[in-house]
Amino acid sequence: MTNTEQDRWSRVKGRLRTSVGEDVYTSWFARMDLESVHDESVHLSVPTRFLKSWIQAHYADRVLSCWQAEMPEVHKIDLTVRSAIRAMAPAKEPVAPVEARRVERTDGRPAPELRSFATAPVSASHDALGGSPLDPRLTFASFVVGRSNTLAHAAARQVAEGRRGDPVMFNPLYIHAGVGLGKTHLLQAVTWAGNSGGERKVLYLTAEKFMYGFVAALKTQTALAFKEALRGIDVLVIDDLQFLQGKSTQAEFCHTLNALIDAGRQVVIAADRPPSDLESLDDRVRSRLAGGLVVEMASLGEELRLGILKSRVAAARVHHASFEVPEEVLDYLARTITHNGRDLEGAINRLLAHSKLNNQPVTLEMAEREVRDLIRPQEPKRIKIEDIQRVVARQYNVSRSDLLSSRRTANVVRPRQVAMYLAKTLTLRSLPEIGRRFGGRDHTTVLHAVRKIEALVAKDTTLSEEVESLKRQLQE
Repeated sequence: MTNTEQDRWSRVKGRLRTSVGEDVYTSWFARMDLESVHDESVHLSVPTRFLKSWIQAHYADRVLSCWQAEMPEVHKIDLTVRSAIRAMAPAKEPVAPVEARRVERTDGRPAPELRSFATAPVSASHDALGGSPLDPRLTFASFVVGRSNTLAHAAARQVAEGRRGDPVMFNPLYIHAGVGLGKTHLLQAVTWAGNSGGERKVLYLTAEKFMYGFVAALKTQTALAFKEALRGIDVLVIDDLQFLQGKSTQAEFCHTLNALIDAGRQVVIAADRPPSDLESLDDRVRSRLAGGLVVEMASLGEELRLGILKSRVAAARVHHASFEVPEEVLDYLARTITHNGRDLEGAINRLLAHSKLNNQPVTLEMAEREVRDLIRPQEPKRIKIEDIQRVVARQYNVSRSDLLSSRRTANVVRPRQVAMYLAKTLTLRSLPEIGRRFGGRDHTTVLHAVRKIEALVAKDTTLSEEVESLKRQLQE
């Protein structure tokens, strides 16, 4: 690229930044590179297909107009994907066609190797191995640490700061939490930090992207290349594992998981529930997942919610220096918006928009009006089958192992039936899953127990009071 072209590209980027705003520019255009200018066309590249598709769908005309302001003769923008261009398949393996050829610089030398937006370059021609898109805001620097996420944060940092060849302390690292509590933030932070060192290949994939890659590889008869490339990753990061579906896909995930762990490679996984509750997964997969470090990220406490709010306000002030949120408003939001971190961020965005668009300062009255739909009733406590078994065993003076055993004595059968009934009424677990958690019993046994207790509760006042007492203990 000549100095003249570089200067033009700098001015185009300046126009684009002014046109779309700093936040949009950082999210979608910061990693766009100029490859060449030829006659009436400009060749640009981005690191992922996701970025390419999004820019083409939403900003193609904007990019073209910014170029035409500098070079009126330009009539075409050619956008390609760097990760696909530079991908190389393992030797002796059929390779699926790649959308674009390797970019050549205007001086005839190859363009410099550039890190993918979601991962370091990986030796495979499969789209999935370009990684899922990463949000540049989700880094360790922007993660707010509190009592509910201290262990998960520390474990994620330990993984991110490891080097190739270092012994793996815990494998896999499995993080589970409800929606909006920071799982994805930590996983993407691990990917950003791990790739910034340049030593290791860190690949971030959603479960959906993993499935897509495996199915695409089967269709193009390049499954072996897909498998070999995945197993060459130093740190594999999988998000939303609860969405992994299909027997063949789950089997391949299990093989990949085993191969990476056995080779001393790091695996990091996030889901919305612990491994034992992923009833759609094979027992072998659940067992392997539970064999690592399993960490739960609990609900956000008020102090942590306040920290998150202050962090989001500080981030907004980088681009909107006059944006001020009084302490009493932050305290109100932290006290009343209890559901998850995304609602907290949404609240700050609303206050910012209202303040800027109406040119008004943020007040408590405005906040109460603007965020009232984000104030949700307190969710009931999430009850686990293990909790039910423990409380029922204590109530009836039997052991938890008695409930899971094959014993058929009266002093064990009735508590076991009560526990199964509570598991069906107080959790979202299916009958087969409940049966499995009660010593591997058939779902028909669970159904019989549920119907039996339902019938007895309707006519036995003492049993009805016992069951209600157990429910209160579990829900407190």
